[in-house]
Amino acid sequence: MKVVALISGGKDSCYNMMQCVAAGHQIVALANLRPANKDELDSYMYQTVGHQAIDLYAEAMDLPLYRRTIQGSSLDTGRNYSQTEGDEVEDLYHLLNMVQEKEDVEAVSVGAILSDYQRVRVENVCVRLGLQPLAYLWRRDQATLLSEMISCDLHALLIKVAAFGLDPEKHLGKPLADMEPYLTQLSEKYGVHVCGEGGEYETFTLDCPLFKKRLVIDAMETVIHSADAFAPVGYLHFSMMHTEDKVNVSLPSCRVRLFLCRSHS
Repeated sequence: MKVVALISGGKDSCYNMMQCVAAGHQIVALANLRPANKDELDSYMYQTVGHQAIDLYAEAMDLPLYRRTIQGSSLDTGRNYSQTEGDEVEDLYHLLNMVQEKEDVEAVSVGAILSDYQRVRVENVCVRLGLQPLAYLWRRDQATLLSEMISCDLHALLIKVAAFGLDPEKHLGKPLADMEPYLTQLSEKYGVHVCGEGGEYETFTLDCPLFKKRLVIDAMETVIHSADAFAPVGYLHFSMMHTEDKVNVSLPSCRVRLFLCRSHS
């Protein structure tokens, strides 16, 4: 199927794209919802930190990127969702509807792992638009999934931390691969979700086998959102970034890696 990929910049949305391609689907467009006039949005649905660099994904993947500014907020927060004017879910509906009008898409790549809240709302939008949601990461074992992402050449860094044991000054900007042992340790000691599904951390992907170019962050600053003594919240603001060509990367070799990653899942 021809697929539009919902991307946030995070590891999950990128790895689900990889799984879509490994399953034989074709990514034909990218879609993203961005905040208005701020870095971090208080949203139950969307990752917004790092939105300054999302435009580079179109260049990295050589695909059209469709973006919409989030205008709504979390109004209908119940277990189920019904179409609600002014809810942030309707921004997703309008974004995907815009993509449908421009591209011949049949399905949507969604990087959801654990959140029923997100799953229910994405499915609601997809049903209304006649699109098939593709969520290959759904309910996967998180420790296995994190290890798999790293072994499949997905390169991401921590862009936000918000949990006991994670320090903005120490851990922001660290490669996900370097953080895996420590995240596993936090999970064993304190029950932290190793994939960040409890909001413990968020990531930004700089490279993966689907990228024709890698992203490079030239300048960034740490923003402390909450200086809580036990679980400070901080994130990175990207101020300068660019893409650069990847050396010795061919589409066949990428497909081999994707197939191997798919066979592990």
